[in-house]
Amino acid sequence: MNQYAGAEGLARGRNVICDLRSDTVTRPDAEMRRAMAEAEVGDDVYGEDPEVNLLEAELAERLGKEAGLFLPSGTMSNLAAMLAHCARGDEAIVGAGYHVFLHEARGASVLGGIALSPVPLTDSGGVAAEAVAGAVQPDDPHCPVSRLLCLENTTGGRAVSLAETRAAADAARDAGLAVHLDGARFFNAVTALSCTPEDLAGLADSASVCLSKGLGAPAGSVLVGPSELIDRARRLRKMLGGGMRQAGVLAAAGRHALARNVAGLADDHRRAEALAAALAALGAGSVQQATNMVFFTPEAGAGAPLSAALAELGVIVSPQAPTMRLVLHRDIDDIALDLAMDAFRAHFGG
Repeated sequence: MNQYAGAEGLARGRNVICDLRSDTVTRPDAEMRRAMAEAEVGDDVYGEDPEVNLLEAELAERLGKEAGLFLPSGTMSNLAAMLAHCARGDEAIVGAGYHVFLHEARGASVLGGIALSPVPLTDSGGVAAEAVAGAVQPDDPHCPVSRLLCLENTTGGRAVSLAETRAAADAARDAGLAVHLDGARFFNAVTALSCTPEDLAGLADSASVCLSKGLGAPAGSVLVGPSELIDRARRLRKMLGGGMRQAGVLAAAGRHALARNVAGLADDHRRAEALAAALAALGAGSVQQATNMVFFTPEAGAGAPLSAALAELGVIVSPQAPTMRLVLHRDIDDIALDLAMDAFRAHFGG
């Protein structure tokens, strides 16, 4: 099912006090808007936008990579990375539940001719080294050439441990594959794992970092990796329609987010824990929580009435069934969280 199905316009025209649909709904705060307004800009396709150049260089250095590339979205960043790593007819091994396999319209296959080979996820959201090794194709003309392993962290809110990630990456490299990391919520993973950005990014050859989710920027992702790979990805970005002109207004938002908003992710995780505890205390369904996400499964048929009742109280949730994904983010403070928990309690009589 489309992960956004039925979510269109849920907040429109409502007095929303707490939007739990996703951390993509965050809006630039006054300081970020000021940074955007004051950004020095140029033509990025010519390589002349100072803010974009700084963003790419700063994030590459922070993650221990040679170079970076600013792209409009995480989907395009992942796609450009896969196209840069693989030739037409090559194969990428991917986690069966990962975004590049489920939610990016199989662009790598459709546009790049890359075969996707899904492997099952472990309970922690990673892929087992044994599964990676077992998925690598033999040197046989009947088979595609296994070229790339695509990992994801976080995935479904879960931060996959460095040890499990390293084991999967090592299995791929032992077979001659490169490794790409979809880090849509990269800094949530870093926060949960209490590691440095370089610790996590260093396990992959390339990594995509999204700026528009928990970090609060309005748009954009940065792909980091070796200079030669990033050069290929830059050409691919133009081919995919992602070359932007005075993009410094967006890059400035991203730089502001990286400088000011990473530390606040720990508060999002804390608030998710509090929401999960409040829902569990109601005894109205099963509850799971990881980083900034809570997964709530009420009794069969209870989801739609719950969504409607919460909306009347200003709490917006995605109408997913049977399990609702509730996402905490920087636009939800402790006061909004308390109001949201009270709305759940009012509905369930807690």
